[in-house]
Amino acid sequence: MSEHLHKQHLDNLQVVTTETLANGHITDEVCTNETCATETLVYDIRRSRYLNITGRCTLRCAFCPKHNGSKQIHEYQLALCHQPKPEEIIPLLGEVKDFEEYVFCGYGEPTLNLPTLLTVAKEIKNRGGRVRINTDGLGNLVHRRNILPELAECVDSLSISLNADNEAAYIAHCRPKLAGSYAAVHAFIALAPHYIETVQVSAIEGLTGVDIDICREQVESYGCEFKHRVLGALG
Repeated sequence: MSEHLHKQHLDNLQVVTTETLANGHITDEVCTNETCATETLVYDIRRSRYLNITGRCTLRCAFCPKHNGSKQIHEYQLALCHQPKPEEIIPLLGEVKDFEEYVFCGYGEPTLNLPTLLTVAKEIKNRGGRVRINTDGLGNLVHRRNILPELAECVDSLSISLNADNEAAYIAHCRPKLAGSYAAVHAFIALAPHYIETVQVSAIEGLTGVDIDICREQVESYGCEFKHRVLGALG
């Protein structure tokens, strides 16, 4: 196992929480001592430290490893059984000088654990580090407000997954849980450059019914940088 793999260690603690999301969904979570102790909350790829702060997602992408029997990215097992709190993540940040950036990207959609994201990101910025969020761009839809002003206080860059140039293909491949998701991600992409310094938007070549060149045109029309991804290739 990589020496850069950091795990959470809780002694004599059981986490039992109930949370109501902004969209009205209620979740019950139970984490026992044994399962919490083996969860991967941070992991390193190249010179970036990745922060795994939720196992939830607003999409059920057909091409995502977790919907195809794998909970692993590179050599890291990322499944979580609870929503990590800031006090669980902050001790694992390490020295900011050792990393080019900190990336909120793990098993789920980071904006679904927004309180932890914002608190940890502010701590990173206070220490002089850089912050990036990998997101599906549905944070505004989930929280029923524009969260970009909050992100702008502590986030340097966004990587947003668009994945399709039309709604039918988006629904077929990304399988969103919330109605209006395709329109919502476009609205988020259009707003993002007005708040965040660097915004990169990706789409995947190899998905049936997706025209990668149209995706590029859409992204660049919003003033964002386009990232051409290939199906099956991990970052």
